[in-house]
Formats: sequence, structure tokens, C-alpha cells
Amino acid sequence: MNKNYNHYKITLEHIHSPKSEDLHRRVEVVFDNHDNLFNTIDMLQDKDLFNDMGQSTEFAIGLKMFGEVLLKNKDNALFEEFFPAFKDFMKKLKGN
Repeated sequence: MNKNYNHYKITLEHIHSPKSEDLHRRVEVVFDNHDNLFNTIDMLQDKDLFNDMGQSTEFAIGLKMFGEVLLKNKDNALFEEFFPAFKDFMKKLKGN
């Protein structure tokens, strides 16, 4: 963990399966992020881009978690073509 970053823990629970599949075990992940995720959630809820506060929260968490992994691995060949588009996307999002 980077002491200069914010630290978070997320717990994911599988609470229903429409296909009567076994529910998966609970997963907890501890991670750090250079941004305050709660500020990002608030900002995206205020923008109300999806007319749904729940989706705004999902989007904020997913985007910031993915973005941090992307930044830490920007030289990975997997992200070679995607990274420039992600930068443009983030500029557009922050501009709205």
C-alpha cells in the first residue's frame, strides 16, 4: 500500500442467482487509489449522467478501480491501444 494514497476495502457478495446457481463466496479486496473515491461518487451522482444514483455509484467505483490498475500498468501491451482513448475519455468526463 502506498502511504500517499487513499486506502479502501470493498466487499462483494453474490446474493441472488437467476439461474439457481450456487452463490459465490464473498470476496474482499483492499486497494489504494490516488483519488478520494467518495468525492468521485459524489461528483458523478451530482452530474446524474445515467438518471440513476445507483448506476452513478457503480460507474464511479468501477471506473476508478479500473483506472488505477490501468495507470499502474500503462506500459502493459494489453493497454497499448486503449490507454490513449482512456485519457481522452477521462478528459471528456471531467469536462461535463
